[in-house]
Amino acid sequence: MTTVNIAEAKTNLSRLVDDALQGKPVIIARRGKPVVTLVPVKKPAVRELGFLPGHLPDTFFDPLPEVELAAWGL
Repeated sequence: MTTVNIAEAKTNLSRLVDDALQGKPVIIARRGKPVVTLVPVKKPAVRELGFLPGHLPDTFFDPLPEVELAAWGL
């Protein structure tokens, strides 16, 4: 784990972000006291559209019937 002061973090932010993305957390300190940790953001889980992942009914993208369009005022 790397510890740097705020001035150094400002100067070397790109390198510190690269370090964090490689799994090396970076601690940023103010006056020698740790205040924040720079770590990568967890990627959100990908949600699939449909009832079961990967399964959409064949009619999903078909146009709506005239009755339903009329109910929506379209």
